[in-house]
Amino acid sequence: MNKVLIVTSVASMVDQFLLPNIKLIKDNGWDVEVACNFTQGNTCDDNQIVKLKQKLSENGVKFYQIDFDRNVFNFSQNMLAYKQVKRIVKTNKFDIVHCHSPIGGLITRLTCMNLRKKGTKVIYTAHGFHFFKGAPLLNWLIYFPIELIASFLTDGVITINTEDYNRAKKYFKTSDVFYTHGVGVDLTKFSETKENKKEIIESLNIPEEAKVIFSVGELNKNKNHKVILHAMSKIKDDNVYYLVAGEGEEKEHLLNLSKELKVNERFKLLGYRTDISNLLGISDVFCFPSYREGLSVSLMEAMASGKPLVVSSIRGNNDLLDDGKGGYLCAPFDADAFKEKIELLLNDSKLCNEFSCYNKEKIKEFSLESVKCEISEIYNFIMNKG
Repeated sequence: MNKVLIVTSVASMVDQFLLPNIKLIKDNGWDVEVACNFTQGNTCDDNQIVKLKQKLSENGVKFYQIDFDRNVFNFSQNMLAYKQVKRIVKTNKFDIVHCHSPIGGLITRLTCMNLRKKGTKVIYTAHGFHFFKGAPLLNWLIYFPIELIASFLTDGVITINTEDYNRAKKYFKTSDVFYTHGVGVDLTKFSETKENKKEIIESLNIPEEAKVIFSVGELNKNKNHKVILHAMSKIKDDNVYYLVAGEGEEKEHLLNLSKELKVNERFKLLGYRTDISNLLGISDVFCFPSYREGLSVSLMEAMASGKPLVVSSIRGNNDLLDDGKGGYLCAPFDADAFKEKIELLLNDSKLCNEFSCYNKEKIKEFSLESVKCEISEIYNFIMNKG
């Protein structure tokens, strides 16, 4: 039986993005093992991590704790992680080692240098390079050389947006470069909510007639939730509410900012949620104002739910949203533009219906089934490569 090791920095990445691919690989007759950090850096709570471990065990997936640190400059902890991964790959015979995330990807590829000479294939999925058009110079100085050098240690690089694909094809000469439609979205899961909308709204303690703006994402600077708060402060309608599902270090800052802008009574941080489909079901507009993304699963889920969108004009978002057809693209710092487009959608139900239909059709090419076929083809190609 062929055997694959999936490696990523944090367990929440496995939980939120990689489980469908793990199932696909197992369904194709492979033995799958997972290595990541279950104890630090995760964007979901401890209970969710416990459930993830149970789910992996129930599906016959062996897993390992690796003490990755998300800070590339934490040399001592990342050296420990290197030794841990090295021990695993040396004591097991893996046909493929498939790594994700910059830190996990680099460390894993370094540990597999000699194994590649013995036939082990190494694949790296880039969920959005940290160097991109408009990225800070420091990102280019640090991450571009790292990824360029690491590509020499890789049999295949998978990208999930067109900007990354084109750049990798141009510079990463030493390995095959592939494009997939992200990690895929389960279209059957994100249709109209089957729960009672009235009960959901009551549980959120907002008026039944409220107009709801919804965002999903970690509470950090990159997700840029603050620009929607500034847009909210410019909307002269006290019936507009902004809900955000996610946790992170920016929580207190966002709460304080909402008070300063006098929108705190209409701003709700919902924490980590597992009922995103229900929350999308009671939402009127989905906003996603990030500065940097690879290809957002949250945005794909909103499209599958038929939500009209107002999102930042950045790499990844541009792959998903056709401006003016399924929603609007705005500069991530432009609160006035976000305000204008949000108001337009909240006051035009006919336009929202048109955008809803367009998004439901557009997202079909990013379906879980499409991505499963793409991953299967890549694995077959890599395994048959000389």
